[in-house]
Amino acid sequence: MDKEYLPVENLYGIQMQPFSEYSQRLFRFIRGKVDSDQDAEDILQDVWFQYLNTAATKTIRTISAWLFTVARNKITDSYRKKKPELLDDIFPVNEESDTGFREILFSDEADPEMQVLKNLFWEELWVALDELPENQRTAFVENELEDRTLQEIADAAGENIKTIISRKRYAVLHLRKRLQFLYDDLMNY
Repeated sequence: MDKEYLPVENLYGIQMQPFSEYSQRLFRFIRGKVDSDQDAEDILQDVWFQYLNTAATKTIRTISAWLFTVARNKITDSYRKKKPELLDDIFPVNEESDTGFREILFSDEADPEMQVLKNLFWEELWVALDELPENQRTAFVENELEDRTLQEIADAAGENIKTIISRKRYAVLHLRKRLQFLYDDLMNY
């Protein structure tokens, strides 16, 4: 007794041809814009999930354009979900005392030795920031010290948010390397 199956090309009223036709192209497109194969695979899976949900209820006239638009939107969403690097990310929370770097730097502690270290840190921070290109320095200062969101910075500069995130990341990496000796002193205090 043979069972009758729906052809793969039309499963539940959904055209299945795009999977075989566009999977590799979509993956290459997505992979060129994200950090890893895993991220690209996750986004591709989200694109196909949205395709299945949409194609089940609506007719998609230009499948190629629709798929690449959804992929581009999913890539943008993934960047927005990523946590930007923060001042505490330069030097993580001290595991022994559960004290963050930011808490130490912005504390009102009156201990003269700690105050000397904090003053030295702020001097060295500004010297290290001056070593950065202007756009990286601006992204870091506005986000960390002026408490502006990365999206606000991007909008004000007329830049893409990914560009601002990247600039901030490069600034954080530079500062992490440049200020490591002070971090060691502060955390061993």
